[in-house]
Amino acid sequence: DGMDILGGKGICLGPSNFLGRAYQQIPIGITVEGANILTRSLIIFGQGAIRCHPYVLREMRAALADDTPAALAEFDDALFSHIGYTASNAIRALVTGLTGSHWVGVPSGVAPETRRYYQQLTRFSTAFAFISDAAMLTMGGDLKRKEKLSARLGDILSQMYLCSATLKRYDAPLMHWAMLDAMFHAQTAFEGVISNFPNRAIAILLRRLIFPLGRPYVVPSDRLGGEVAKLLIEPSATRDRLTAGMYIPDDEHDPVGVIEHALNATIAAESIEARVRAAQKKGLLQARGAGLMQAAFDAGLIDDAEFALIRRRDTLRDRVVRVDDFPQDFGVDAASAPPA
Repeated sequence: DGMDILGGKGICLGPSNFLGRAYQQIPIGITVEGANILTRSLIIFGQGAIRCHPYVLREMRAALADDTPAALAEFDDALFSHIGYTASNAIRALVTGLTGSHWVGVPSGVAPETRRYYQQLTRFSTAFAFISDAAMLTMGGDLKRKEKLSARLGDILSQMYLCSATLKRYDAPLMHWAMLDAMFHAQTAFEGVISNFPNRAIAILLRRLIFPLGRPYVVPSDRLGGEVAKLLIEPSATRDRLTAGMYIPDDEHDPVGVIEHALNATIAAESIEARVRAAQKKGLLQARGAGLMQAAFDAGLIDDAEFALIRRRDTLRDRVVRVDDFPQDFGVDAASAPPA
């Protein structure tokens, strides 16, 4: 995303390009440390499906134990508990789907604006437990070989984890955007599992139980996205919290530090520029482009301090967007030329 914003400046390596080398290092992390294909397809869901299940591991251990009355009793207890667990999750998934999880309890003391998200997260957790049991029951050990299905189940778990982390510490507009985005992607992963479920009869049942009224989750609205963007592109407490601990040089000649200085100067000059633009629309100024501010100064519409601020804003802004350029010989001829 940073390279998209920098454009040509991010491509031409030089002293003012602060992202180019970092961008070049990305393939190293992918090829040397490994991509996340294995993690997503096998590890996130596959490794935890048995160990994190409340009953499957007990069933397996009881089945592998010596044939004794105690082992049989343990197996029966785990099996019937598992059946009850799956049935209750199926019923809860249907009920929360039909009611929109409006009557689901939430932890005490949570902020009012997060109550619905806790309820929706409970719905996702119930549906995830149910669809996981259905997948393990119908596919067994083949589930690990159905890597795309396993990956989508891992995606659901990952999105629920992100939701949980978001609800622990948040700024409201960012929290709303993050929750809506995560819930939409979790819904998409659910739909991907159901649409590609090998047993189509079970798939139809899953869809009817998990999404009885269709898919209710949508992407964050443009209005909400605008609120989030406004928090991030202007100095604010939210922005300070997000960047806490990051190295931001104070030197305006540093390629990173100049960005913050240019931002502050641009915001400080907004009211001045708005006043000049209004005068231009009224026909008080005939100049265009780079000469507009000079014309406003000459006409007395802005004073010395305001004109200096505009010029500083322009200088810093140009420094931010300037692309590194070098002579064709990189200055070798000029350096080796004899003194005049």
